Amino acid sequence: MTFQEFEKRVQNAKQLDFGDIFNKSIELFKKVWVQGLVMLLLSMVIILPFYLLMYLPLIGAGMIDPYMFEQGSGASFALMIPFLLFALVFGLIATVVGFGMRAGFYRICKMKDLNEIGSDDYFFYLKKPYLGKLIKLSLATFGISLVAVLLCYLPIFYVIVPITLMNVIFAFNPEQSVSEIVKSGFALGNKKWLITFGLVIVSSLLASMVGMIMCFVGIFVTASFAYIPAYYIYKESIGFDSEEENKQIENI
Repeated sequence: MTFQEFEKRVQNAKQLDFGDIFNKSIELFKKVWVQGLVMLLLSMVIILPFYLLMYLPLIGAGMIDPYMFEQGSGASFALMIPFLLFALVFGLIATVVGFGMRAGFYRICKMKDLNEIGSDDYFFYLKKPYLGKLIKLSLATFGISLVAVLLCYLPIFYVIVPITLMNVIFAFNPEQSVSEIVKSGFALGNKKWLITFGLVIVSSLLASMVGMIMCFVGIFVTASFAYIPAYYIYKESIGFDSEEENKQIENI
C-alpha cells in the first residue's frame, strides 16, 4: 500500500468501538497466546547475552577492587565511559529485536485472524530484505522516545500511540520508506489517539494483573495481549489488500 493510499484510508477511517475491539482482542489472544509467549521468550534469549556482557565487566571490576566505584575514583570514571557506550548499543539492539519480533507477531496474528496458511516465522522481519529498514526505523522510534523524555516526560504519553502503531504499520507495509512509516504512524495515531491510548493502557493493566494472579510467571503468558488491540486498530481503520496478503504468503 502506498503512503498516499494509506493517508486516504486514515482520513476515511470509520468510528471505532472500544468494547468491540477489546472483545475481539480477547478472542484473538486465545488463538495466539502460545505464539506471544514464544515471541517474548525468544526476545529475552536474544537480548540476555548482551545484557550480561554489559554488566559482567562492572561486576568483575567490583570483585577485584571493591573500592573502585567510590566517589572520586578515576578508575571508576574511566570504566563508566565504555559502560555507557555499550548501554547505548545494547539499547539499540534491544529496540531492533523487540520491534522486529513484535512485527513478526503481528504477522502471525493476521494469519490466525484471517485463517491464512503459513508458518509462525518470528524472525521474518529480522532477515533480509527488511533488516536494514528495521534498524533505521528502530533508530527513529528510539530518537522520538528520547526527545519525548527530554521534554519533561509528558510528551511520551502522546508519542506512545504513534510508535505503537508504527510497529503494526511496518509489519503490513514494509515497502513504505522509514519516513513514510513514521508519518503514517503519526497520521493514524492522531486520528485514533484516544481509543488507541485507552486500549493500550487497559490491555497492559489487564495483562499485568492477570499475570500477577498467576504467580507472576503468568506475566510471560499474558504480556502479548497488550499488543493485540493495535492490530485491530489498524485492521478496522486501514484494512488489508488481497494482493498484499498474497505477497506476504508467497514470501513465507
